[in-house]
Amino acid sequence: MRVDLFDFDLPQERIALRPVRPRDGARMLLVKGQDRPFDDRGVSDLPDMLEPGDVLVFNDTRVIPAQLEGRRANGEAKIGATLHKRIDLRRWQAFIRNAKRVKVGDQLVFGGGVTAIAEARYDDGSMTLMFEGDDPVEVLLDRAGTMPLPPYIAQKRGVDERDLSDYQTMFAAEDGAVAAPTASLHFTDALVAALDARGVQRETLTLHVGAGTFLPVKADDTDDHAMHSEFGRIDAETAGRINAARAAGGRIIAVGTTSLRLLESAAATDGTVREFADDTAIFITPGYQFRVVDGLMTNFHLPKSTLMMLVSALMGRDRMMAAYQHAIANGYRFYSYGDSSLLLPE
Repeated sequence: MRVDLFDFDLPQERIALRPVRPRDGARMLLVKGQDRPFDDRGVSDLPDMLEPGDVLVFNDTRVIPAQLEGRRANGEAKIGATLHKRIDLRRWQAFIRNAKRVKVGDQLVFGGGVTAIAEARYDDGSMTLMFEGDDPVEVLLDRAGTMPLPPYIAQKRGVDERDLSDYQTMFAAEDGAVAAPTASLHFTDALVAALDARGVQRETLTLHVGAGTFLPVKADDTDDHAMHSEFGRIDAETAGRINAARAAGGRIIAVGTTSLRLLESAAATDGTVREFADDTAIFITPGYQFRVVDGLMTNFHLPKSTLMMLVSALMGRDRMMAAYQHAIANGYRFYSYGDSSLLLPE
Protein backbone atom coordinates (compact mmCIF):
# COMPACT_ATOMS: atom_id res chain seq x y z
CA MET A 1 0.00 0.00 0.00
CA ARG A 2 1.33 3.43 -0.95
CA VAL A 3 2.53 5.52 1.99
CA ASP A 4 1.35 8.77 0.37
CA LEU A 5 -2.25 7.59 0.78
CA PHE A 6 -1.87 8.60 4.43
CA ASP A 7 -0.60 12.11 3.77
CA PHE A 8 -2.43 15.33 4.64
CA ASP A 9 -1.60 19.01 5.05
CA LEU A 10 -1.42 20.25 8.62
CA PRO A 11 -1.03 23.96 9.40
CA GLN A 12 1.90 24.49 11.77
CA GLU A 13 -0.26 26.41 14.21
CA ARG A 14 -2.26 23.22 14.83
CA ILE A 15 0.77 21.56 16.49
CA ALA A 16 0.42 21.83 20.27
CA LEU A 17 3.58 22.92 22.07
CA ARG A 18 2.05 22.66 25.55
CA PRO A 19 -0.79 20.56 26.98
CA VAL A 20 -3.98 22.16 28.19
CA ARG A 21 -4.60 22.49 31.91
CA PRO A 22 -6.30 20.66 33.46
CA ARG A 23 -5.31 17.62 31.45
CA ASP A 24 -8.88 16.43 30.97
CA GLY A 25 -9.81 19.87 29.62
CA ALA A 26 -8.61 18.81 26.17
CA ARG A 27 -11.10 18.37 23.36
CA MET A 28 -12.11 14.94 22.08
CA LEU A 29 -13.46 14.02 18.66
CA LEU A 30 -15.82 11.04 18.80
CA VAL A 31 -15.61 9.03 15.59
CA LYS A 32 -18.05 6.16 15.08
CA GLY A 33 -19.06 4.09 12.06
CA GLN A 34 -19.06 5.23 8.46
CA ASP A 35 -22.42 7.00 8.33
CA ARG A 36 -22.36 8.59 11.78
CA PRO A 37 -21.68 12.35 12.17
CA PHE A 38 -18.52 13.44 13.96
CA ASP A 39 -19.16 14.54 17.53
CA ASP A 40 -17.10 17.35 19.07
CA ARG A 41 -16.77 16.57 22.76
CA GLY A 42 -14.27 16.95 25.62
CA VAL A 43 -12.04 14.39 27.32
CA SER A 44 -13.98 14.96 30.54
CA ASP A 45 -17.05 13.59 28.71
CA LEU A 46 -15.38 10.18 28.29
CA PRO A 47 -17.47 8.39 30.98
CA ASP A 48 -20.65 9.34 29.09
CA MET A 49 -19.27 7.78 25.88
CA LEU A 50 -18.60 4.42 27.51
CA GLU A 51 -20.82 1.72 29.00
CA PRO A 52 -20.56 -0.09 32.33
CA GLY A 53 -18.43 -3.18 31.80
CA ASP A 54 -16.23 -1.57 29.13
CA VAL A 55 -12.50 -1.85 29.77
CA LEU A 56 -9.92 0.90 29.28
CA VAL A 57 -6.39 -0.50 28.90
CA PHE A 58 -3.54 1.85 29.82
CA ASN A 59 0.20 1.66 29.29
CA ASP A 60 2.06 2.17 32.59
CA THR A 61 5.51 2.76 31.09
CA ARG A 62 7.48 5.70 32.48
CA VAL A 63 9.52 8.07 30.30
CA ILE A 64 13.20 8.24 31.22
CA PRO A 65 15.57 11.19 30.46
CA ALA A 66 16.86 9.38 27.40
CA GLN A 67 18.24 12.31 25.39
CA LEU A 68 22.00 12.76 25.81
CA GLU A 69 24.41 15.37 24.44
CA GLY A 70 28.17 14.86 24.39
CA ARG A 71 31.27 14.28 22.30
CA ARG A 72 33.84 11.69 21.37
CA ALA A 73 36.50 11.32 24.07
CA ASN A 74 39.31 11.35 21.50
CA GLY A 75 38.08 14.35 19.55
CA GLU A 76 35.89 17.43 19.51
CA ALA A 77 33.10 15.92 17.42
CA LYS A 78 29.78 16.69 19.09
CA ILE A 79 27.21 13.92 19.09
CA GLY A 80 23.74 13.34 20.42
CA ALA A 81 22.23 10.05 21.53
CA THR A 82 18.59 9.11 21.92
CA LEU A 83 18.18 5.82 23.73
CA HIS A 84 15.78 3.47 22.00
CA LYS A 85 15.68 0.07 23.67
CA ARG A 86 17.32 -1.56 26.67
CA ILE A 87 19.51 -4.56 25.83
CA ASP A 88 20.68 -5.45 29.35
CA LEU A 89 21.56 -3.74 32.63
CA ARG A 90 24.30 -1.56 31.11
CA ARG A 91 23.60 -1.58 27.37
CA TRP A 92 21.09 0.34 25.30
CA GLN A 93 20.44 0.54 21.59
CA ALA A 94 20.55 4.23 20.66
CA PHE A 95 20.09 6.48 17.64
CA ILE A 96 23.12 8.73 17.24
CA ARG A 97 23.20 12.23 15.78
CA ASN A 98 26.43 12.82 13.83
CA ALA A 99 26.90 9.03 13.84
CA LYS A 100 29.41 9.15 10.98
CA ARG A 101 31.92 10.63 13.43
CA VAL A 102 31.57 7.71 15.84
CA LYS A 103 33.48 4.45 15.36
CA VAL A 104 32.91 1.17 17.14
CA GLY A 105 35.12 1.21 20.23
CA ASP A 106 34.95 4.98 20.74
CA GLN A 107 34.30 6.32 24.21
CA LEU A 108 31.54 8.94 24.33
CA VAL A 109 31.53 11.58 27.07
CA PHE A 110 28.23 13.08 28.20
CA GLY A 111 27.39 15.57 30.95
CA GLY A 112 27.89 14.83 34.62
CA GLY A 113 30.89 12.62 33.95
CA VAL A 114 28.75 9.96 32.27
CA THR A 115 30.61 7.90 29.67
CA ALA A 116 29.70 5.06 27.32
CA ILE A 117 31.47 2.85 24.80
CA ALA A 118 30.07 2.50 21.28
CA GLU A 119 30.11 -1.28 21.03
CA ALA A 120 28.29 -2.12 17.80
CA ARG A 121 26.53 -0.54 14.82
CA TYR A 122 23.25 -1.77 13.34
CA ASP A 123 22.07 -1.66 9.73
CA ASP A 124 19.63 1.14 10.55
CA GLY A 125 22.49 3.34 11.79
CA SER A 126 21.75 2.91 15.50
CA MET A 127 24.45 1.73 17.88
CA THR A 128 24.86 -0.23 21.10
CA LEU A 129 26.07 1.99 23.95
CA MET A 130 27.63 0.31 26.99
CA PHE A 131 27.48 2.72 29.94
CA GLU A 132 30.60 2.66 32.13
CA GLY A 133 30.81 2.74 35.92
CA ASP A 134 29.01 1.07 38.79
CA ASP A 135 25.96 3.31 39.12
CA PRO A 136 22.71 2.02 37.59
CA VAL A 137 22.08 3.44 34.14
CA GLU A 138 18.91 5.12 35.45
CA VAL A 139 21.06 7.11 37.90
CA LEU A 140 23.41 8.12 35.09
CA LEU A 141 20.50 9.29 32.95
CA ASP A 142 19.09 11.38 35.78
CA ARG A 143 22.53 13.00 35.98
CA ALA A 144 23.13 13.60 32.26
CA GLY A 145 19.90 13.13 30.30
CA THR A 146 16.91 15.28 29.36
CA MET A 147 13.35 14.39 28.47
CA PRO A 148 13.20 13.26 24.83
CA LEU A 149 10.45 15.50 23.52
CA PRO A 150 9.24 14.74 19.99
CA PRO A 151 11.19 16.61 17.29
CA TYR A 152 8.18 18.68 16.23
CA ILE A 153 8.16 20.20 19.74
CA ALA A 154 11.90 20.20 20.53
CA GLN A 155 12.69 22.04 17.29
CA LYS A 156 10.42 24.91 18.29
CA ARG A 157 11.32 25.33 21.95
CA GLY A 158 13.68 23.94 24.56
CA VAL A 159 12.88 21.26 27.11
CA ASP A 160 12.08 22.80 30.51
CA GLU A 161 10.96 21.87 34.01
CA ARG A 162 7.30 21.76 33.03
CA ASP A 163 8.00 18.90 30.64
CA LEU A 164 9.22 16.70 33.49
CA SER A 165 5.60 16.41 34.64
CA ASP A 166 3.71 17.33 31.46
CA TYR A 167 5.33 14.49 29.48
CA GLN A 168 4.57 11.81 32.08
CA THR A 169 1.22 10.08 32.54
CA MET A 170 -0.48 9.58 35.89
CA PHE A 171 -0.12 5.81 35.35
CA ALA A 172 3.66 5.90 34.83
CA ALA A 173 5.30 3.20 36.97
CA GLU A 174 7.75 1.12 34.90
CA ASP A 175 10.94 2.92 33.79
CA GLY A 176 11.96 2.39 30.19
CA ALA A 177 10.08 4.54 27.67
CA VAL A 178 11.70 7.06 25.36
CA ALA A 179 8.32 8.57 24.44
CA ALA A 180 5.16 8.97 26.47
CA PRO A 181 2.00 6.97 25.70
CA THR A 182 0.39 10.31 24.98
CA ALA A 183 -3.29 9.31 24.98
CA SER A 184 -2.96 8.75 28.73
CA LEU A 185 -1.64 12.27 29.30
CA HIS A 186 -5.27 13.44 29.33
CA PHE A 187 -6.25 11.58 32.50
CA THR A 188 -6.71 13.10 35.95
CA ASP A 189 -7.81 11.78 39.33
CA ALA A 190 -11.21 13.35 38.78
CA LEU A 191 -11.67 11.68 35.40
CA VAL A 192 -10.59 8.29 36.76
CA ALA A 193 -13.07 8.65 39.64
CA ALA A 194 -15.85 9.42 37.17
CA LEU A 195 -14.94 6.36 35.10
CA ASP A 196 -14.98 4.19 38.20
CA ALA A 197 -18.40 5.55 39.14
CA ARG A 198 -19.62 4.74 35.61
CA GLY A 199 -18.54 1.10 36.06
CA VAL A 200 -15.72 1.25 33.51
CA GLN A 201 -12.97 -1.26 34.27
CA ARG A 202 -9.32 -0.16 34.13
CA GLU A 203 -6.34 -2.40 33.32
CA THR A 204 -2.65 -1.68 32.71
CA LEU A 205 0.07 -3.28 30.65
CA THR A 206 3.63 -2.19 29.88
CA LEU A 207 5.08 -1.32 26.49
CA HIS A 208 8.36 0.59 26.59
CA VAL A 209 7.98 3.03 23.71
CA GLY A 210 11.21 3.36 21.73
CA ALA A 211 12.74 6.21 19.75
CA GLY A 212 11.59 4.49 16.57
CA THR A 213 8.17 6.05 17.17
CA PHE A 214 9.67 9.42 16.14
CA LEU A 215 11.19 8.12 12.89
CA PRO A 216 9.42 8.93 9.61
CA VAL A 217 8.39 6.23 7.16
CA LYS A 218 10.96 6.59 4.38
CA ALA A 219 9.67 3.81 2.14
CA ASP A 220 7.19 4.53 -0.65
CA ASP A 221 5.25 1.34 0.08
CA THR A 222 4.19 -0.01 3.46
CA ASP A 223 5.57 -3.45 2.50
CA ASP A 224 9.07 -1.96 2.49
CA HIS A 225 8.93 -0.38 5.94
CA ALA A 226 10.65 -2.17 8.83
CA MET A 227 9.20 -1.46 12.28
CA HIS A 228 11.58 -1.16 15.24
CA SER A 229 10.88 -3.64 18.01
CA GLU A 230 9.84 -2.62 21.53
CA PHE A 231 9.53 -4.67 24.71
CA GLY A 232 6.10 -5.29 26.17
CA ARG A 233 4.57 -7.24 29.03
CA ILE A 234 1.06 -8.37 30.03
CA ASP A 235 0.83 -10.53 33.13
CA ALA A 236 -1.45 -13.54 33.38
CA GLU A 237 -3.82 -11.90 35.86
CA THR A 238 -4.39 -8.86 33.63
CA ALA A 239 -4.93 -11.05 30.58
CA GLY A 240 -7.46 -13.12 32.52
CA ARG A 241 -9.46 -10.07 33.60
CA ILE A 242 -9.55 -8.70 30.05
CA ASN A 243 -10.70 -12.05 28.70
CA ALA A 244 -13.41 -12.27 31.36
CA ALA A 245 -14.66 -8.76 30.53
CA ARG A 246 -14.84 -9.62 26.83
CA ALA A 247 -16.74 -12.81 27.59
CA ALA A 248 -19.23 -10.75 29.60
CA GLY A 249 -19.84 -8.44 26.64
CA GLY A 250 -17.58 -5.53 27.61
CA ARG A 251 -15.72 -3.62 24.95
CA ILE A 252 -11.91 -3.54 25.12
CA ILE A 253 -10.79 0.01 24.42
CA ALA A 254 -7.07 0.69 24.20
CA VAL A 255 -5.88 4.01 25.57
CA GLY A 256 -3.19 4.81 23.03
CA THR A 257 -1.70 3.01 20.07
CA THR A 258 0.97 1.44 22.29
CA SER A 259 -1.66 -0.39 24.36
CA LEU A 260 -3.44 -1.45 21.17
CA ARG A 261 -0.28 -2.82 19.58
CA LEU A 262 0.61 -4.87 22.63
CA LEU A 263 -2.92 -6.25 23.05
CA GLU A 264 -2.95 -7.37 19.44
CA SER A 265 0.57 -8.81 19.77
CA ALA A 266 -0.58 -10.89 22.74
CA ALA A 267 -3.78 -12.12 21.08
CA ALA A 268 -4.46 -15.70 20.07
CA THR A 269 -6.36 -16.36 16.84
CA ASP A 270 -9.63 -16.64 18.79
CA GLY A 271 -9.12 -13.18 20.35
CA THR A 272 -7.99 -14.47 23.72
CA VAL A 273 -5.31 -12.29 25.34
CA ARG A 274 -2.35 -14.38 26.51
CA GLU A 275 0.36 -13.65 29.03
CA PHE A 276 3.13 -11.86 27.14
CA ALA A 277 6.70 -10.73 27.84
CA ASP A 278 8.65 -10.22 24.65
CA ASP A 279 9.59 -7.81 21.89
CA THR A 280 6.95 -6.79 19.39
CA ALA A 281 7.36 -5.15 16.01
CA ILE A 282 3.73 -5.46 14.94
CA PHE A 283 2.88 -3.14 12.03
CA ILE A 284 -0.88 -2.57 11.64
CA THR A 285 -2.10 -1.28 8.29
CA PRO A 286 -5.51 -1.31 6.53
CA GLY A 287 -6.66 -4.88 5.98
CA TYR A 288 -5.52 -6.02 9.42
CA GLN A 289 -8.13 -8.07 11.28
CA PHE A 290 -8.32 -6.91 14.90
CA ARG A 291 -8.57 -9.75 17.40
CA VAL A 292 -9.02 -8.01 20.75
CA VAL A 293 -9.53 -4.27 20.51
CA ASP A 294 -13.01 -2.81 20.02
CA GLY A 295 -12.02 0.86 20.19
CA LEU A 296 -9.16 3.28 20.65
CA MET A 297 -8.60 6.56 22.46
CA THR A 298 -5.71 8.34 20.78
CA ASN A 299 -4.26 11.73 19.90
CA PHE A 300 -3.97 13.06 16.34
CA HIS A 301 -0.99 11.65 14.47
CA LEU A 302 1.59 12.75 11.91
CA PRO A 303 0.97 12.47 8.16
CA LYS A 304 2.32 9.28 6.54
CA SER A 305 3.17 7.82 9.97
CA THR A 306 2.71 4.21 11.05
CA LEU A 307 0.17 5.45 13.60
CA MET A 308 -1.91 7.14 10.90
CA MET A 309 -1.92 3.77 9.15
CA LEU A 310 -3.00 2.05 12.37
CA VAL A 311 -6.03 4.28 12.97
CA SER A 312 -6.94 3.88 9.30
CA ALA A 313 -6.85 0.12 9.76
CA LEU A 314 -9.29 0.43 12.66
CA MET A 315 -11.77 2.90 11.14
CA GLY A 316 -11.06 2.88 7.40
CA ARG A 317 -8.71 5.22 5.56
CA ASP A 318 -11.42 7.44 4.04
CA ARG A 319 -13.16 7.77 7.40
CA MET A 320 -9.97 8.81 9.17
CA MET A 321 -8.94 11.27 6.47
CA ALA A 322 -12.37 12.89 6.78
CA ALA A 323 -12.06 12.95 10.57
CA TYR A 324 -8.68 14.66 10.37
CA GLN A 325 -9.98 17.26 7.94
CA HIS A 326 -12.83 17.92 10.38
CA ALA A 327 -10.35 18.26 13.23
CA ILE A 328 -8.16 20.69 11.28
CA ALA A 329 -11.13 22.81 10.17
CA ASN A 330 -12.47 22.95 13.72
CA GLY A 331 -9.27 23.98 15.48
CA TYR A 332 -8.22 20.74 17.19
CA ARG A 333 -4.66 20.65 18.53
CA PHE A 334 -2.43 17.91 17.10
CA TYR A 335 0.25 15.47 18.25
CA SER A 336 1.68 14.58 21.67
CA TYR A 337 0.45 17.61 23.64
CA GLY A 338 -2.70 17.99 21.57
CA ASP A 339 -6.34 16.96 21.76
CA SER A 340 -7.76 13.46 21.68
CA SER A 341 -10.12 11.27 19.72
CA LEU A 342 -12.24 8.25 20.59
CA LEU A 343 -12.53 5.79 17.71
CA LEU A 344 -15.38 3.30 17.93
CA PRO A 345 -15.85 1.19 14.79
CA GLU A 346 -19.18 -0.53 14.20
